[in-house]
Amino acid sequence: MTEICSTCGLPEDLCVCETIAKEDQAIRVKKEKKRYGKIITVIEGIDKAKIDIKDVSKKLKSKFACGGTVKESTIELQGDHNVAKVKEELVKLGFNRDTIE
Repeated sequence: MTEICSTCGLPEDLCVCETIAKEDQAIRVKKEKKRYGKIITVIEGIDKAKIDIKDVSKKLKSKFACGGTVKESTIELQGDHNVAKVKEELVKLGFNRDTIE
C-alpha cells in the first residue's frame, strides 16, 4: 500500500508539494570571489524544508560540469558560470522565472 502525503493528501508518488513550493521561492543568483581569487556562483533563497536542495544541487553540478556544495540553504557551484544560464536551468527544474533575481 502506498503512503499518503500528510500535506497534500495525495499518494507519495503523485505528491505535488515540492512543485508548489518551487513556485514560491525567492531565489538570488550571484558570483562571489573566494580565497586566492577563485570565483564561485552562489544560489541562495531555496527553502530546504520544502525542496530537496541536494537534488537541485546535483542536477546543477551535472549540467554545468563542476563541483559544488550545499551550505545551509545555499548552493555553491565552483567556477564563474553565466548567471543567465543558471537562471534558465533553474526554470527548467521547475522554479518560477519571476522569482529568480
